[in-house]
Amino acid sequence: MKYKLGTLAVAGLMAASPVMADLVFPSLSYRTGPYAAGGIPFADGYADYFTLLNERDGGIGGETIRVPECETAYNTEKGVECYESTKGEGALVYQPLSTGITYQLIPKVTADDISMLTSGLGRTSAKDGNTFSHVFNFPANYWDGASVAVKHIMEQEGGDLSGKKIALVYHNSAYGKEPIRTLQELSEKHGFELKEVPVDHPGQEQKSQWLQIRRDKPDYVIMYGWGVMNQVAVQEAANIRFPMDKFIGIWWSGSENDVLAAGAKADGYKALTFHNVGSDYPLYDDLKTHVVDAGKAAGAGDQVGSVLYNRGIYAAMLVAEAARTAQEIHGVTDISSGQMRDGMEQLEITEEKMAALGLPDFGPEFSVSCENHGGEGFVAVTQWDATAKEWNLVSDFMQSDQDVIQPLIDEDASAYATENAIEGNC
Repeated sequence: MKYKLGTLAVAGLMAASPVMADLVFPSLSYRTGPYAAGGIPFADGYADYFTLLNERDGGIGGETIRVPECETAYNTEKGVECYESTKGEGALVYQPLSTGITYQLIPKVTADDISMLTSGLGRTSAKDGNTFSHVFNFPANYWDGASVAVKHIMEQEGGDLSGKKIALVYHNSAYGKEPIRTLQELSEKHGFELKEVPVDHPGQEQKSQWLQIRRDKPDYVIMYGWGVMNQVAVQEAANIRFPMDKFIGIWWSGSENDVLAAGAKADGYKALTFHNVGSDYPLYDDLKTHVVDAGKAAGAGDQVGSVLYNRGIYAAMLVAEAARTAQEIHGVTDISSGQMRDGMEQLEITEEKMAALGLPDFGPEFSVSCENHGGEGFVAVTQWDATAKEWNLVSDFMQSDQDVIQPLIDEDASAYATENAIEGNC
C-alpha cells in the first residue's frame, strides 16, 4: 500500500476524521500479566495527568478529556484488539508501551490517520517522519539510550574505551535486540569489545548468563530488560560481586521495582532516563489537591513520584501539549485525529513551557518537524541510592552520537519505505 500524504491528501484526511465532543486519549494499559508491576504506575500517571487537566483546567482548550482504558496484559494480539475496539471512539493518539504492539500498529495508525507516540520504545527508525508519517518517538529512542550509555562510560574512563569490554544483557525480543546494531557501530568507533548476552522471557532464570559475565569479566554491563528480568539481573550481578556503578540499565530497567528486592546490594546501580525523577515539582501539589486527595486517582495513590508514574505523567503532558498545539494551528478546540497529527509534528517543548506547566527541568528541550519525529536525542543518567531508596540524576542531559545513529535511521527507514512502497510524507 502506498502512503503519500501531501497537502491535499492531509486536508482530505482531516475532513474525513470524526470530530468528537471529547478529546480521547486511549490507554492501552497492562495492569495484569508478567509486566503489570511496570504497567500499573505508568497507566496511573497517564490517567491522573488528564484527570488533573479536567478537574483544574476544564480539559484542554475547554474540551473535556476522556481516557478509555483497555487491558492488553502486554500481549501483542490483545493490544491490536484494544486498538481496533477503541479507535472509533474518536481516538487522537495511542501510546502502547510495548514494542511488539507498536510494530503491529504502525501500518494501522498510518492508514487510519491516528498518531502513535512511542517515547523510548518501538521502532527506532520511526524518528524518520518522511517515512513514518503517523509515528513519533520523541524525545529519545533506544539507539539514543545505547549511545549515551557508551558516552557516560567514556566519561568514567577518561574518554578512552580502547581494549575495554562491554556486555549487553538483553531481553531476547525485538525490544531487547534494538540496541545491538548501534552498539556494534560504537564498538568499532571507540575500540571496545561487545559481548551479547540474551535472556529469554520472562527472565527469572539468569544464572548461566551471569556465570558467563563472571568468566568474560566485562568492564561494564548495559542492560535492556523489562519486568522481573531486571530484578533477577540486579540480584545476580550482586551475587557475582559485579560493581553496581558499572551496571547501566536502559530506562525500562530503571524503576524502583528493579532494585528494591536486592536491598543494599543494589546501591549504586545506574539507569538511563529521558525525564527527571522524584515529585518535587509544583505540578505534584496540584495533583495532590485535585486528584489524589479528591479521591479521583487512577490507582491507590501510592505510585505518585515513582519513576514509571512520572513517565506516565510525562507521556500525558507531551500529547496534551501536542493537542494544544493542534488547537492553535487549526483555530478549533474539538480537533480531529488528523489535526492532532499536525500538532504532534509541530510540537516544541521548551524549558519555559515545562516551568509554566509546573514541571521545571523535568525533561530535555526538543522540537519536532516533518522530517524529525524523534527530537534531538538527549538522555541523562540516574543512580540508585539504596539507603534513601530513591533515584538521583547524576548527569546532565547529553545528546547521543548522531553521526552514528542518523545513518542507521536513514538506512532502516529507507528499507521500510521501499518494502512498503512509501513515497514520503515531507
